[in-house]
Amino acid sequence: MEDRPAPDPAKLLAQWMEWERGEETPGRVIANMKTGGLRDLLETLVANSAQSARTVDEPIPLDPETAAAWTPIV
Repeated sequence: MEDRPAPDPAKLLAQWMEWERGEETPGRVIANMKTGGLRDLLETLVANSAQSARTVDEPIPLDPETAAAWTPIV
């Protein structure tokens, strides 16, 4: 696997904004984003999102002593 620098989100956004302002063609922007590591950035975000979702859905274990001392606030 080739050694590539980590994606720079600010640089990728700047390239996207060039297209939105009409300064660059869609094909050139896609090429820039591809070489700029957009895929790597998106894969990382998806992996982190999946990990966060798993963490949120897992119940928090309580020891019996803590559970017995808990008082609901109404």
